[in-house]
Amino acid sequence: MPPDVPSPARVARLSYFFPAHNEEANLEGLVEEALETLPSLADTFEIIAVDDGSRDGTPALADVLAARHPDVVRAVHHPTNLGYGAALRSGFGAARFEIVTFTDGDRQFKVADIERLIARLAEADAPDVVVGYRIQRADPPLRTLYARAYRLANRIFFGLQVTDVDCACKVFRREALEGIRVESGGAFFSAELIIKLRAAGRTVVEVGVPHYPRTAGSPTGAKPRVILRAVRDFWLLRLRLWADRGRAMRRGQPMVRPGG
Repeated sequence: MPPDVPSPARVARLSYFFPAHNEEANLEGLVEEALETLPSLADTFEIIAVDDGSRDGTPALADVLAARHPDVVRAVHHPTNLGYGAALRSGFGAARFEIVTFTDGDRQFKVADIERLIARLAEADAPDVVVGYRIQRADPPLRTLYARAYRLANRIFFGLQVTDVDCACKVFRREALEGIRVESGGAFFSAELIIKLRAAGRTVVEVGVPHYPRTAGSPTGAKPRVILRAVRDFWLLRLRLWADRGRAMRRGQPMVRPGG
């Protein structure tokens, strides 16, 4: 690389995972994209596909890809569909390296754009977490409307000053996740995680990332049962924080095993 061109941000060891529910059409392409891209971002890396009880060919294909790329690609399976948050929790729990990042399995984010977040992580203030925000959402109008209302509610009731808390492009220092517990297994997972990270004194910063239209598969985030579960988890956390902040912070499952 010429001396006047900055080298892309790199880390020593990187765990990349993605949740996948009925993403057979996207799975192989995403794994191949990650295999091509991650060597430019990390000296050592792993790719973890979290199959959240898929009923299409996702589970079998994930195992094929893991067998095809041993020691690099791994598959984690839920026997039934446990929810988006549960899939993220399994991804964090399976991650082994010091820097942990994820995108969704629908390929609406490019693996290469993780470099933007890693570069921010390496800046002088050394934040604990870098969360992406979608520069221009490539979602249907109804989902965009839900997202705006959700952002406003998080700001009013939790003081959460994050542009796009559900953006599925985030990077974490593993050590920042130690001692953090999250209870939600649904769509409120990301908000609860960031709320508790900030309450625990972790530094969270933001970086804009491109968002691309889904080209295969079907979204599930706007289903009524998903929204109702998120609303329930939202109010449970708010009420518990009001009642006993310390106890609320201790509820839920640990994000990572200390030193694991």
